Amino acid sequence: MRRFLPLIVALSLLGSACSGDPEAGEPTPSGSSAPTAEATQPPTPAERLGLVEGWGPTTAELERAARIVGRMRLPDLAGQVIVAEWQGTAPPVAMVRDLHLGGVIAFADNVSSTQQIRDVNATLERAVRRTWPLFLSVDQEGGIVERIKSDATRFPTFMSVGAAGEVRLTKNAARASGAELRGLGFDVVFAPDADVTSGPGDPTIGSRSVGSDVTTVIEHVGAAVDGYTAAALVPVLKHFPGHGSVPQDSHLTLPVQTRTRKQLGAVDLAPFAAAVEQGVPAIMAGHIDVRALDPKVPASMSKVLVTDVLRGELGFDGLVVTDSLSMAGVRATYDAARSAVQGLRAGNDVLLMPPSPAAARAGIVAAVKAGRLKRARLEQAAARQIALLLHYEGDRRDQRGRPPGAGRAASRALSAAALTVVAGSCRGRLVGSSVTPVGDPVAVANFSSAARAAGLTVLVRQAPPASLTDIEPAPARKKKESRKAFARRKQAWQARERQRASALSRFVAAEDTRLASGTNIGFSGYQDAAHDGEIAVATNTPYVLGQLQAPVRIAAYGDTPGAMSALVDVLLGKARAKGSLPVPVPGVERKGC
Repeated sequence: MRRFLPLIVALSLLGSACSGDPEAGEPTPSGSSAPTAEATQPPTPAERLGLVEGWGPTTAELERAARIVGRMRLPDLAGQVIVAEWQGTAPPVAMVRDLHLGGVIAFADNVSSTQQIRDVNATLERAVRRTWPLFLSVDQEGGIVERIKSDATRFPTFMSVGAAGEVRLTKNAARASGAELRGLGFDVVFAPDADVTSGPGDPTIGSRSVGSDVTTVIEHVGAAVDGYTAAALVPVLKHFPGHGSVPQDSHLTLPVQTRTRKQLGAVDLAPFAAAVEQGVPAIMAGHIDVRALDPKVPASMSKVLVTDVLRGELGFDGLVVTDSLSMAGVRATYDAARSAVQGLRAGNDVLLMPPSPAAARAGIVAAVKAGRLKRARLEQAAARQIALLLHYEGDRRDQRGRPPGAGRAASRALSAAALTVVAGSCRGRLVGSSVTPVGDPVAVANFSSAARAAGLTVLVRQAPPASLTDIEPAPARKKKESRKAFARRKQAWQARERQRASALSRFVAAEDTRLASGTNIGFSGYQDAAHDGEIAVATNTPYVLGQLQAPVRIAAYGDTPGAMSALVDVLLGKARAKGSLPVPVPGVERKGC
C-alpha cells in the first residue's frame, strides 16, 4: 500500500474538494459516521459538531467533549483553543486562569532543570486541569530542536532514523523520548517532522527530516508516531503541507511553494496522507504560500489547504494545530485577532502561540458575536482538543513516564546504527593512541569524554601562561626625564617585548607540534564553520562532507553523548558504521560502508 501512496495522493488531488460554506465557518461533518438526511434520530452533541472516530478518541469521549464545550461561556470557549507561550520559569497559573487558556508550550527559557519544569507542569495540573482540560506541550524533536536538556536524554537529529534505516530503532527512540517527557508531566510533543527535505536548498528543516526519499520518510514517521503514542504522549505531525521543499524559512518570511499540484501529491503530501491512514491524532499546519492551491495565503490560514485538502481530500478528522502565530510567515499579514479568527475559519482547532493571547481571545469573541465565526465551529475545535486529552487520560495512568536519562540506551543505539562513513576505510582502527578534536564545541566536549573513557589520550590546545600574553604598555616620557634616559628605558621595554613575543611563538609552535601528534578530528555542526582534518565529522546534516578533503569523512547526525560514544567505537575499530546517507550529498560518491 505504501508503495502506491504517492500516486494515490496525486490522483486524489486532481479531483474536486468537498467543503463547507467559507463565509459561515460551519463544521463540516466528515467520515462515514456523519448523520445523513434520512436519519430519524436527532443528532447527538458530537454528531452536531461533525466529530467522528478514527484518529484516537472514542465515540464516548467525543460525546463527552461535545457536552463540555456546549456548557462553556463564549470567552472561556475562545480561550480553550489557544495554546500560549510564557515568560520566565514560574508556573503561568494566573495567565492560564485569567484567559481560560487551553494550554501552554514550554521553551528553553522556561526550563532551568528537569525538576523545575516537572514542578511547573504539576502546579498547572493541580491549579487548572481539575477545572478544565489542559494541553501541556513542548517542542522536543531531538537534534537542533530540543528545549529540555539538563539531565534529560539528548536524542540525535531525526535524520538519524533515515540513515539507520531500522524502524524498530525509530519507534524505540520516540518511545524513550516520549516516556521522559511524560515523566515531566507533558501531554503533547510537537514531533515528528513529516517533511521530505529537498537537500541543501532547504534552510529550515534539514536534519529535522528523515531524508529525501518519500517511502523512507513515510515508514519512519509512522514508527515515530507509534513510539510517542506508546508512551501516552500526543504526537503532532508537522509541517503540513510540507516545509522541506521551500527555499525560505517561515520564521523569517512567508515561503513560496512553486511545485505543481501533482508534484505536491507525489512528494510533500504523501507522508501526511500515510499518517492519516495510520490514524495520527494531530497535525500542524505550516505557514507556506502554496501557489498551486491558494496563492499568497499561508497554508495555516487557508481553508483550501486545511479544510478542502487536509480534511476533505486526505480525510483527516483529527486535531489540526497552527504553527506558531508569532512567526513572520503569518504575522506580517495577520495580527493576533485576525490570525486567530482566520485560523479557526480555515479549519484549525488549536491556535499556537498568538503574539497576544488576550487579543486573540478577544478577537474570537468579537467574531462570534458579529456572526463572522459560528459558535459551532469554535465548539468543534475545542471539542477535538478536549476529546484528545480525555482519550489519553487512561493511557497516562498506565504510562506514568520515565525519569530523566532513562532513554540514553535508545538514543545511543539509534546513533550507532546511523553512523555513516562516506570516505575512508570501513573496517579497522582509524585513529592512533592520541586524538586532537577541534570545531563544534558541544561535539568536542562530548567526544572528548567518550574518548577518554575508551582509553584514548585527548589533546586539547593549552592556553599560554599570562606572563606570555600580558603585553606591557609602551613607556611614556616622564616629566623632566631626559631624552637619553627615556631612550634607554624604551630600549629595555622593547627588549622585554621581543623576549615575550619570542617565548610566546615558541610556546605556540610547541603546542602545534604536540597537537599534531594526535589524529586530527574536525567536527562541523549546525551553523558552524566547516572543519577539515585527517577525519571530518558532520554532526548535523551531512552536506558539509562534500566540501571537505579529509581522507576519512563520517556523518554522525548528532553531537549527543550517545552519538559521540558510538563514533569512538567506530574510530577504534570496535564497531562498524552501518548507516547509509538518507539524502544525496554533492561531492560525495559513496553512500556508506
